Amino acid sequence: AAMRSVAGALAPKAAIVETLEALLVRNDFDCILLASPNYLHVDQLEQISAKAQVPILCEKPLYTTQEDAARVERLAKTHAAPVWVAMEYRYMPPVTAFIERVAHVTGGIRMMTIREHRFPFLPKIGNWNRFAKYSGGTLVEKCCHHFDLMRHVLGSDPVRVMASAGQDENHLNERYEGRVPDVWDNAYVVIDFANGARGMLDLCMFAEGGRYQEEILAVGPEGKLECFVPGPTRFWNRDLGPAPTPKLIESPRRPVGPRELNIPVDPMLLEAGDHNGSTYYQHIRFLEVVRGMGRVEVDLHDGAMAVMMGLAAQRSAATGQAVPIGQTF
Repeated sequence: AAMRSVAGALAPKAAIVETLEALLVRNDFDCILLASPNYLHVDQLEQISAKAQVPILCEKPLYTTQEDAARVERLAKTHAAPVWVAMEYRYMPPVTAFIERVAHVTGGIRMMTIREHRFPFLPKIGNWNRFAKYSGGTLVEKCCHHFDLMRHVLGSDPVRVMASAGQDENHLNERYEGRVPDVWDNAYVVIDFANGARGMLDLCMFAEGGRYQEEILAVGPEGKLECFVPGPTRFWNRDLGPAPTPKLIESPRRPVGPRELNIPVDPMLLEAGDHNGSTYYQHIRFLEVVRGMGRVEVDLHDGAMAVMMGLAAQRSAATGQAVPIGQTF
């Protein structure tokens, strides 16, 4: 109710309905943005597709269990309208700049590292994100962003995953209907890709005290490119002065000489959301798809591969074994 009230204030002419069923009997909408809890995505995608062949922007992760993969594959074959999966980290301005420059700076990526040191999971309605049963687990819920970014930047599919992860600090003293949260709060994940490149994720969710939340690094035979992205502006300690500006550092091998480039983000976008403007830029691109003037840049296959990588990483961490990854549909 609180979120509905805020949305109503932002868009006072919007019609408010109580259920998805009530929405789907209408015929006056052009698309659907699906931002429900993770475990509801596949059920609701099927429900929408059965009633309305309209463009869909579905929040990540696309699904939460291996059993859902076949249902998503069927959806990809039967839903005629575009479906975009909201892997919005691609659209942070500093990350977009990183993607544009990385091949030239590195001469071809051989190693890619993503380090996210951040705050714990925020409260959600009903606390669904405190339990892997509903979220899919941390390496699916949180890290599908990172795995999608690796696959996109490297231009290759994963073949093997090795991981170590656990819950060491966060939510251990919380209780919900007598249950202790079980979501992991730190991990290392190493991924081998089909083109021979290697990727590594370094995740810590009790490390919000740093200047930057995301650090992305790619290395190749000609040089190194680093990307530094601060966390949400609202969490920055204003006593320290202005929040950090995102930046890139280009480090060629010959001639040696790092070059630092600031990649500022529109302050209005920083105030409006937590992901350095990426939500806005993603929605602009999705709007172009809805209007028939753009193409889907993150499709159901991309969303499914990101989840598959997360599930494999969780299995590896749980078993202590490397886990091979095949192709999804």
